[in-house]
Amino acid sequence: MHSDSIPDTLPEAPLRDDAAPLAAPAALLAVAGSALLSACGGGGGGSGADASTPVIAGRSISIDTTAYTQLNFSSDAQAARFLQQAQFSCTESEIAQARQIGPAAWIERQVATSSGVMGWDWLNAQGYGAIDSNNWYDSATPGDRMAWAQLMASPDAARKRMALALSEIVVVSLSGIDITWRSHAIAKYWDTLCTHAFGNYRDLLQDITLNVAMGYYLNTKGNRKEDAASGRQPDENYAREVMQLFTVGLQKLNADGTLLGGTVQETYTADDVSNLARVFTGYDIDQTKNAPTVVAQTGGGTRTIPSTDYVRLPLKLTTNTTNSSAANHSTLAVNFLGTTIPANTDPATALRTALDTLFNHANTAPFLCKQLIQRLVTSNPSAAYVGRVAAKFANNGSGVRGDLAQVYAAILLDDEARGSAGLTDPEYGKLREPMVRLVQWVRTFGVASASGTWKIGDLSNPGSSLGQSPLRSPSVFNFFRPGYVPPATTLSTGKVAPEFQIVNESSVGGYLNTMMNVISSGLNSGDIKAAYTAEIALATSPSSLVARLNLLLCAGQLSATTVTTITNTVASMAGTVASSATTATNLRNRVCAAVLLVMACPEYLVQK
Repeated sequence: MHSDSIPDTLPEAPLRDDAAPLAAPAALLAVAGSALLSACGGGGGGSGADASTPVIAGRSISIDTTAYTQLNFSSDAQAARFLQQAQFSCTESEIAQARQIGPAAWIERQVATSSGVMGWDWLNAQGYGAIDSNNWYDSATPGDRMAWAQLMASPDAARKRMALALSEIVVVSLSGIDITWRSHAIAKYWDTLCTHAFGNYRDLLQDITLNVAMGYYLNTKGNRKEDAASGRQPDENYAREVMQLFTVGLQKLNADGTLLGGTVQETYTADDVSNLARVFTGYDIDQTKNAPTVVAQTGGGTRTIPSTDYVRLPLKLTTNTTNSSAANHSTLAVNFLGTTIPANTDPATALRTALDTLFNHANTAPFLCKQLIQRLVTSNPSAAYVGRVAAKFANNGSGVRGDLAQVYAAILLDDEARGSAGLTDPEYGKLREPMVRLVQWVRTFGVASASGTWKIGDLSNPGSSLGQSPLRSPSVFNFFRPGYVPPATTLSTGKVAPEFQIVNESSVGGYLNTMMNVISSGLNSGDIKAAYTAEIALATSPSSLVARLNLLLCAGQLSATTVTTITNTVASMAGTVASSATTATNLRNRVCAAVLLVMACPEYLVQK
């Protein structure tokens, strides 16, 4: 990509009817666009939730710090860097607290922090469970609003950051579940990720396998056993993806994530998939709590709407006289990955054995841990880094496998995450995902939804919007693949840049236009709008303003050249005349311009 591919006038992002462009010099957007394209490296490529009502109880953990050497922060920038990896953002008070107690104690506190209202309850509190003329039962809009509200306003930002990372590995997409009460279904899926984000991965595997949203998304729901007369075979979708994407991956690995024996060896075969698929037959929705409502339809007739319970309860093996789901469960023997589940094994035991086999497989720890490192810290962790984190997955220090809270701590406390070497390594770090950038903006500047409704929709359109939206992956393979290499890249052999798979000339313009409007005028007709009180107080001193933004948004990683460029651009704007209404507007424009330029520059976009 080249800077001359950005048009002189970019289309307005259709976020709101009253969206107004940032009042700044005409060259401002061009400067931001050029900065963003430079980061692409030339390759194409007040909360609505009641925070006082805990639902997920925190847990107490003790981190063994003997393996880590950097357990204190000697500067605000170090603390800010840690916080931006560990959650979404940092504020002055969070930096001060992190410096006071250190990263290990900070993590222990976050794991012990209870959640606010969960996604399911938030939807109901907002009235989205009502059966009325809004027809929310057929709408994905509440699901989008729920996801953004959870990320932007929940008190447990660290848990939500880990859950978001997991949502890009164990994927269900709101775009792919076209069912009644789809928003509630995605909320239950999200709540499941949050519940286990600092829990045990084996428990997550169990609950996600029987989750209704997952059941519809990957065809576990209603999956039937083989039938010799018709030639029908069990659907293999979930069996394939639970191995390929959720646990063991495609290639046999060493404990540090490198190829076993240095050569490509398939982890499983087609026979493994077809055998495992038998385990996932016979499950269907649980309708024992269903209280349907008959509603009149426009143009005549009626429709029976189920209650939301069926997307909340796990899939089950049900038996009744009209449709015996249990009779749809295969009783054949299952042979996969060296494990045998004998014929006629009861379904619960078969499921437990199958998931235990996947959970305990030698590949699972390095396969999963490398991807979590990629989501939180760097696209290209060393084999030694992966090995250290995978070892913590294998044994949390107390003989427990799969402890995600300890894995989270191991990722963030590792010397490769905390050391300064990565700051000067051009292949260290990762591209910030667009949805994470927007959440960071909200949390950094204390933005709230004045109405408490958090009406932010699907921002997936790359040309006219953000180019990414939470829980809106285009497929089970996430927004991007962990091994993606941009075309025409200058990366070293073996290096990857996953997030660049969703970067192209259209998405660059869409992101800049979207953030220009959001930074200035907010979202939802100004209901979600930044006051920038502390920043406006510094607007007459561009160097002080940029220094603050450099710390809070970039953890002090802006180059001297970039700092000078942004400072000079802001200084050239009106904003130093005598106090008046016009001056207040000019000062705000200075702040908005500075925020936009920072959030468009390479040192921000690539998080180190």
